[in-house]
Amino acid sequence: MSKKKNNSSINQVLTQMVLDIFEQNGNTPLNYKQVSAKLNVRDPEAREIIFDILKDESKKGTLKEITPGKFQLLVLKTFIEGVVDMTNDGSAFIVTNDEFENDIFVAPRKLRNALNGDKVKVYVYAKSKGKNKEGEVIEIIERAKMEFTGIVKLSERFAFFIPDDRKMMHDIFIPLNDLNGAKNGIKAIAEITDWPADAKNPIGRIKQILGVQGENDTEMNAILAEYGFPLSFPAEVEHESEEISDIITKEEIAKRRDFRETTTFTIDPFDAKDFDDALSFKELENGNFEVGVHIADVSHYIKPDSALDKEADERGTSVYLVDRVIPMLPERLSNGLCSLRPKEDKLCFSAVFEMDEEAHIITEWFGKTIIHSDRRFAYEEVQEVIETKAGDFTYEILKLNALAHKLRDRKFKNGAISFETTEVKFRLDETGKPVGVYVKERKDAHKLIEDFMLLANKKVAEYVSKMGKGKHKYTFVYRVHDTPKPEALANFAQFAARFGYKINTKSDKETAKSLNYLMEDVEGKKEQNVLTQLAIRSMAKAIYTTKSSSHYGLAFDHYTHFTSPIRRYPDVMVHRLLFHYLNGGQSANAEHYEKLCQHSSQMEKKAADAERASIKYKQAEFLKDQVGNVYSGVISGVTEWGMYVEIIENKCEGMIRLRDISDDFYTLDEKNYAIIGQRKKKVYQLGDEVKIRVKNVDLTKKQIDFSLVS
Repeated sequence: MSKKKNNSSINQVLTQMVLDIFEQNGNTPLNYKQVSAKLNVRDPEAREIIFDILKDESKKGTLKEITPGKFQLLVLKTFIEGVVDMTNDGSAFIVTNDEFENDIFVAPRKLRNALNGDKVKVYVYAKSKGKNKEGEVIEIIERAKMEFTGIVKLSERFAFFIPDDRKMMHDIFIPLNDLNGAKNGIKAIAEITDWPADAKNPIGRIKQILGVQGENDTEMNAILAEYGFPLSFPAEVEHESEEISDIITKEEIAKRRDFRETTTFTIDPFDAKDFDDALSFKELENGNFEVGVHIADVSHYIKPDSALDKEADERGTSVYLVDRVIPMLPERLSNGLCSLRPKEDKLCFSAVFEMDEEAHIITEWFGKTIIHSDRRFAYEEVQEVIETKAGDFTYEILKLNALAHKLRDRKFKNGAISFETTEVKFRLDETGKPVGVYVKERKDAHKLIEDFMLLANKKVAEYVSKMGKGKHKYTFVYRVHDTPKPEALANFAQFAARFGYKINTKSDKETAKSLNYLMEDVEGKKEQNVLTQLAIRSMAKAIYTTKSSSHYGLAFDHYTHFTSPIRRYPDVMVHRLLFHYLNGGQSANAEHYEKLCQHSSQMEKKAADAERASIKYKQAEFLKDQVGNVYSGVISGVTEWGMYVEIIENKCEGMIRLRDISDDFYTLDEKNYAIIGQRKKKVYQLGDEVKIRVKNVDLTKKQIDFSLVS
């Protein structure tokens, strides 16, 4: 490294230390001697440098010389921490959690090797152009990730790795002895091992070979790796799961409420392999009904701080791709010990309710149980019983369905919002290639299960929320959903009005009511998906937290996730805490559980992103052989560079680029969700129906391009 570059680096660090002194001392005016003293600098030459820094920063506008020789910061918080959000041109915005009104803009040359998602420290300039503050990265606090999926490119003397991630702007240099057997053009996972300060590209090694680009297993595994989900369980975790005994002892049964003689069954998708919830039903002598919501007792088998527990916590959730499930727990647990298979005794944690004919809760009980499922139903089988009023357990299913309807009606009357999104499924051949697309219907059988799961989640949350008062509330894991921001709701209401739908935003209850009317009205119409997706986007995101709050979308004062511990780690935490409190335990450490909640929320988002990426890939693969075909579609999104269109027939989404529309020059009208021709004033708006031709499909980028058909 040159002496000049070294001096520049030292000056930068010293400048930061000098400016920090002003912040640490409440921005009290200081001269160079006072700053030097606070930095314990006594050397005359070094003090002279500090004086020069004060003068230089005063000229830049960072400091102001308020009296001769005395300086003060013009803007506090000159240094801030935030997360890098990379743009397509290599610049970035630093997201700062509302520390500034707008995010901080950082030019490409001032990112100093920071990558998308990294937590960084940024020096913010006192003066900035436009509405965004500008700055430069001075420290990378925490890397978001060091592993990337991509393609290996080989030459005689060196190799490069081209990442799939479009926000990763740098190819990774791979020394030939770190190729790990990878050949030219193979898809792999590379890990960054070093990035010298003066190097343009990071240095890395090939960690794992994924296979031939374009093959189904290769691409699905690449998606999982890209979002940070491991492709297999560590040997220690598998070993620990195999060591767990499958014998249920008499001593264990004696500690539990026995439901083995009560009618019990599971209802799941026809291809499900893990059954983590069951319903029991009994008519009581007083004419009421006892309904048991029985959940696999995962916490009985997974002990805190075990290898299994740490792995489940790290994963946070099972991941559902188009063609596979990546379970949170090894198969021995998820499909074996904890799966509520028919005709087997199984350990559960249960919420049991006595209900009257109107589905009012008379009594409730929470505790450990043992069950014996009489029958494993698929949703389709239960739906047939509901529609034909014939088949196994007809009385029980019809009675549960009637109770579920009453729970549902009451929920909506109290202000819950019904978002019926369109769920797209693919028919795959034996190689995993999509040969058809269909929309999955949600009928009464699905809603029956959902309503009883919601009831259990709600009642468990209410039960713990009433423990203790004020500061002495008991720590618990809640699922919370904030009220939407008024501005986002107003924008949505304005857009919905263009389709003739009125949204009343006077109160939360009125908003929910009119949103439900809207969701009913749009069902089956071409604008259903657009309006539903836009409504969901205007809502806040649901998260896990220990801070007790309401769930806006469900209109519940308290809500948690109790019903899926096989596939969600927060549910495991809920089981542990509830059992601890039922046995007289003291309130758990809130800070510890809040950190676990934050991680679970992050992993949930990553899992949803991975699922979307797998759908995007299968959509691209499905349309790959249909380039040139013409379809009708609905405009599903507009941006400054193009408009997204969803094909009505198969729900595949692609983009028409503005540069490819040749009859005019089009620009984005962000407020009205439209693009407008500057000369002829032709408008293409969200929800409009258009004819498109499949122009191009890029499987590597999961990108589908359409062109407009006049």
